[in-house]
Amino acid sequence: MISAVNSALSGLQTFGTKVNSNANNVANASTEGYKKTRVLMSSQDPQGVKATVQQVNNPGFMRLEETNEGSEMVESSNVEPAEELPESQLNSLFYQANLKTLKTTDEMTASLLSIKA
Repeated sequence: MISAVNSALSGLQTFGTKVNSNANNVANASTEGYKKTRVLMSSQDPQGVKATVQQVNNPGFMRLEETNEGSEMVESSNVEPAEELPESQLNSLFYQANLKTLKTTDEMTASLLSIKA
């Protein structure tokens, strides 16, 4: 049962990181020149997953903006809210699934201890 707890905890950490990345990207969608981040997952020994945050350096949309010094090209952020919002919903569901795994493992441990007692 310890391995189930370790797997669920690493999943919680990973999907928590993914939810934070999505939230940060959406919050900065209007920030000029902001580069979004993506979280890559990899397996971790003995069980579980590991999150690695990487910045996506694709250029954002260029737009003409009027300033006190005349017109100048300004790079928008490279965040696509239509991509971020569904991904954040999925990551939230995966986070909840790992919480459910922890809850089930806790209930199984409690049942085992009550049988042994």
